[in-house]
Amino acid sequence: MTSLAVIGTGRIGGEVAFLAAAKGLIDDIVICDAVKSLERAQMLDLAHASFGVGIETDTLRIRDADVCVFAAGRPRSPETKTRADLLNANLPVLDDCCRHLPSFGGVLITVTNPMDVNNYYLHRCLDIEPSRCIGFGGQLDSARFALRLGREGIRGRAAVLGEHGEHQVPVFSRLDAAVPAPKREEILADLRGASMEVIQGKGGTVFGPAAHIARLIEAVLGTGHGEIVPCSCIVDGEYGLSGLSIGLPARIGREGIREIVEWDLDLWEQEQFDGAASFVGKLCRGLDV
Repeated sequence: MTSLAVIGTGRIGGEVAFLAAAKGLIDDIVICDAVKSLERAQMLDLAHASFGVGIETDTLRIRDADVCVFAAGRPRSPETKTRADLLNANLPVLDDCCRHLPSFGGVLITVTNPMDVNNYYLHRCLDIEPSRCIGFGGQLDSARFALRLGREGIRGRAAVLGEHGEHQVPVFSRLDAAVPAPKREEILADLRGASMEVIQGKGGTVFGPAAHIARLIEAVLGTGHGEIVPCSCIVDGEYGLSGLSIGLPARIGREGIREIVEWDLDLWEQEQFDGAASFVGKLCRGLDV
């Protein structure tokens, strides 16, 4: 029996709950939202879909879930310049929701922005092993990178590391063709604004994030040797860093992050990555934990 908990069942959280049930990834789901009318509506809507999944709203069951997706908090809006601007608004939400996660023994997937900092904050507040705290964002950024490369006719595995935000680091050195620095800067600028047209057009991103989160859940629950996924990892010496969570290639399995994979970065990528680490590290050091 496989159990999923979703804290925050608005746009993305609700869609994740639906996809996980529809894809048959789980046997039971616990949904939790501060807006109880929304929570009940989502529970009924899922029940009416007749997926054969057990649905609960008892927060005491969250601690027993195999995977918990943390998506509660204020989402990015057209008025929000960067994801990092949401930190002060969402930290109280994290504090409030942490009471639902005492002795949580599963894998935590952090979605709430600014994701990297919040992933580190939840790790510290809940005293969860770093390997069981996965920050979501790198998959989505990588998918947007792949679409942008396709317009240029460039092939190869697209991966984005660094911060899930303005300091993201698209990895060009692993592609099939060399990309000069001016073109890299142009593509990076496009990636930074890739979500805004969606946010302005429909109020927020839903399908892209939810689909990739469902795939991440599937990777966690899988029985293989571990898929390499760009995600935010709490580091302890990897890439010469510690005391923060940052996007890196990681091998994912039932226990969460099995291994942080060390990639060689070229000079341009290393410079961008150092900037991301400096930015995220400063925010993490400023947390009251």
